[in-house]
Amino acid sequence: MPHTIVVGNEKGGAGKSTVSMHVATALVRMGHRVNVMDLDLRQQSLGRYLSNRAITAEAQGISLPMPNFFQLPDIPPEALSDGENQYDARMGAAVAEAEKDCDFLLIDCPGSHTRLSQVAHMMADTLVTPLNDSFIDFDMLGRIDPQTEKILGPSVYSEMVWKARQARAQAGLKPVDWVVLRNRIGSQKMLNKAKMETAVAALSKRIRFRVAPGFSERVIFRELFPKGLTLLDLRDAGAGRSLSISNIAARQELRDMMKSLKLPDVEIKI
Repeated sequence: MPHTIVVGNEKGGAGKSTVSMHVATALVRMGHRVNVMDLDLRQQSLGRYLSNRAITAEAQGISLPMPNFFQLPDIPPEALSDGENQYDARMGAAVAEAEKDCDFLLIDCPGSHTRLSQVAHMMADTLVTPLNDSFIDFDMLGRIDPQTEKILGPSVYSEMVWKARQARAQAGLKPVDWVVLRNRIGSQKMLNKAKMETAVAALSKRIRFRVAPGFSERVIFRELFPKGLTLLDLRDAGAGRSLSISNIAARQELRDMMKSLKLPDVEIKI
């Protein structure tokens, strides 16, 4: 069975598809077989990212490492068993195919609570949760007292992860390795930054997740999506163009992030 990586939270704009694309293509560059699924059936950001990538590769006549993309098939109502959920059936059919002939299966979840997202979290060997450096985003993980700034308890998304953990334990599966990536952290010393660091560290001990560095806020990420590129493609797609200091720093962030995920049998060579 492949190692399943699920990228998810219940808030849009946290960078899930950007993280998914970079993790998947980095693994392919390192020689691993990677299959991916996008469970945001409406927006399909990861699917569009990969489609843009294929168009760029063909237009420029270059070879870009690509994971294999699997869509959820349509299943007619008459093909369902009595009481069977259509989304469960579609998910099951897609996963059965996507799990074949790969080392890693990466699943990008939507920024909302859906049945598909629930099922995916139960499948996760590694759960990656990008988190913007803001207490608005932190509220998705935990509730905080506005006066004392003490952690009051887990919030809606953390409770969903807890239920997924329970389901995995009941099925006899190994515990999920939950990694929260802190995205868009400012370079300057700021009061909010320090408070976020303290709150995330306290919550990590309470509900058991690891904290890892994510991506800083950079213009380059807005430029990469329309062409389907990642930080590792800049030299390939730029015909030998030298990288800026900012781009070099971003590539180092990607290396640090990949190391922090501690994926099995992965030697970081990017």
